Amino acid sequence: MEGHIVITGATGVIGAELARRLIARGEKVVLFARSTGGAAEKVPGAAACVRWDSDMTSGKWVADVDGAKAIIHLAGKPLLESRWTEEHKKECYDSRINGTKHIVSAIAAAARKPGVFISASAIGYYGSFEQCSDTSELDESGPEGRDFLAKICIDWEKAALPAADLGVRLVLLRTGIVFSTKGGMLQKMIAPFSFFLGGPVGSGRQCLSWIHLDDEINCIIDILDDSRYSGAVNAVAPLPATMNDFARELGKVMGRPSLVPVPKLAVQLLMGEGAEYAVKGQRVIPGALERNGFVFRYPVLADALQDLVSNNK
Repeated sequence: MEGHIVITGATGVIGAELARRLIARGEKVVLFARSTGGAAEKVPGAAACVRWDSDMTSGKWVADVDGAKAIIHLAGKPLLESRWTEEHKKECYDSRINGTKHIVSAIAAAARKPGVFISASAIGYYGSFEQCSDTSELDESGPEGRDFLAKICIDWEKAALPAADLGVRLVLLRTGIVFSTKGGMLQKMIAPFSFFLGGPVGSGRQCLSWIHLDDEINCIIDILDDSRYSGAVNAVAPLPATMNDFARELGKVMGRPSLVPVPKLAVQLLMGEGAEYAVKGQRVIPGALERNGFVFRYPVLADALQDLVSNNK
């Protein structure tokens, strides 16, 4: 095969929607997944579903890197969906760094290199802060953080960097909190609001650098198509909000009060060490996207939540 687009993490909320959009515009999409049957069921119309996992150094998947138009690498074990143990932290770290290293090795071995390698990262790169006022707005030139999430992102990006030395256009996609009713933070918050138990998590003053699922997909496609993008790209909406803002606007959209805050202690009981990050955030802006003229469909939090909840996106 030649001229195809490889996507890892294609059974996740972002990967599946991205794959469907690319297939709809006529692209040949190859899905790398642990369960090929599950991937084929979730994303019908893919050109192929190939067995891949982050610990696989070889296999049929290596041949599919050769001749690819693009590799879009989104895979990584979910960080905040389990109680943090040393084992969980190691699995989250290894799934990102090792998986990226193995894909870069396959790119190095390929006779026909991909035109672009879009490798996932996250705004955790900049560190985590108690409230919005703790930092100025952080664009892609912002300093590295020093906590565990920052270490994951920094090492994740370092694992991808050798692809640029191979002559491949490399984009490090630093994604913020992606809002969707299909998964992630918004999905988890909808249930308590439905039962009139909604409210901010933690102090409410932490910063949420968020992005509507549609804008996340559109920005990845823009990066895919536009060779001006290289290096780090913050995938966030232009207007960060506080957790209090988010809870208030979600309550308005759902016609529910936002009166029942979730204290940090309760989050700690559920998540252990991970609670430190669930109640913190980053104040990040989309510098590279704005410089390249990207147009957000949902730059305003209230409009984004209204669209997502009303249309069950």
